[in-house]
Amino acid sequence: MVRVTRVDPGSIADELGILPDTELLTVNGRPLDDFLDWEFLTADDSFVVSARLPDGEAVEYDIERLDGEPMGVELAPPTVRRCANRCEFCFIEGLPKGLRKGLYIRDDDYRLSFAYGNFATLSNVKERDIARILEYRLSPLYVSVHATPWEARKVLLNNPRVPNIIEQLTRLAEGGIQFHCQMVIVPGLNDGDVLEQSLTDLWNLGDAVMSIALVPVGVTQFSHLYTGKPMDQANAARILDAVHRWEDRALEERDDRWVFGSDELYLLAEVPLPDVEHYGEFAQIENGVGAVTTLRARVEDGLTQLPRLDGRRIGVVTGVSMRALMPPLLEQLTEATGAQFDLIVTENSLFGPTTTTAGLLVGADIRRALEGRADLDLALIPAECINDNGLFLDEESFIAVRESLPMPVYPSYDFIDALVPEGVSDGDAAVRSAA
Repeated sequence: MVRVTRVDPGSIADELGILPDTELLTVNGRPLDDFLDWEFLTADDSFVVSARLPDGEAVEYDIERLDGEPMGVELAPPTVRRCANRCEFCFIEGLPKGLRKGLYIRDDDYRLSFAYGNFATLSNVKERDIARILEYRLSPLYVSVHATPWEARKVLLNNPRVPNIIEQLTRLAEGGIQFHCQMVIVPGLNDGDVLEQSLTDLWNLGDAVMSIALVPVGVTQFSHLYTGKPMDQANAARILDAVHRWEDRALEERDDRWVFGSDELYLLAEVPLPDVEHYGEFAQIENGVGAVTTLRARVEDGLTQLPRLDGRRIGVVTGVSMRALMPPLLEQLTEATGAQFDLIVTENSLFGPTTTTAGLLVGADIRRALEGRADLDLALIPAECINDNGLFLDEESFIAVRESLPMPVYPSYDFIDALVPEGVSDGDAAVRSAA
């Protein structure tokens, strides 16, 4: 059963009399477990839906629709399938106490992998799940492989009952399912020979594995489970060497790079980041693969749109990892606008100094970086550190932080979005403040 939370006015569902809190029970006699069943079983032009209205009345709808017209219902989100692993490097295990409850949910759900690109280990899928993936052709899936040798994977996931990932992927691949894979590399556990074996095993799956991202392990000051070695420059360089060797092979044999190092891996190894062409379709940009290169491209493409802001002083707050990369971008912005851009590198007060990503800065960090800076006409902060509800990870409200500071503050993904007059509404405000 799935429950309706909203009905679009004038939609098919509205015309049928479906109301919020209606329970959708079956489609063509097949029980509905979640949104996947609903989406796939109602894909035909005609079908029969059994439902229970909020007052308890049982109803049946014989539905016909043309050209895939949407039903017009919004469903209650499914219960998220939780992770049964205890990975030492799990970010959730590195969170401090006292944050909002939703942040502590460790999802490991193949449905969210297909629908939203969340990475899942597949360690909790059952036979019924495999059959469902194959029937609905849930492809591509985003899979946290970490290691293919079974014993190594048991150690990494801290789960002796974890299934053999290559057997799982092979069976799914034979059914036409493809994958984007990630491996979080922990020095001494899944680098070296384990990494080579893992890449070999995934290579042997052929076209089923569309891409692989190698991501260096990252821990916070609260990562109480982690016992491995830190990821230093030498380790990062060795992993990048493996990336480059496999890239060369993939380019020669498949005309595709196939395996990519995350931006953080390049930064740790102090190796220049690749250009835009390197990343193809940026399949794993949400995993930190090509994000900095994309930022550079957006800035370059948007320079001609920027207004003149001569004499203005603009603060740019960022994390430690961007310290060396930001000055060339700010020089381009200065040349295009005439403004002075002050780089304000900020350490993470919530997760500790080992967490250097700008998108994980919290409200207290922004407040600390900008309070007392009456010399700034405005300030830009990473938009990634604010969620859809306007909150930082430390529960600080962006509005409250902004109102406490002596200058206008605007979230920005690429500078251009906040400074171009014809851009987003925040951008209009930012330019008016600077002008």
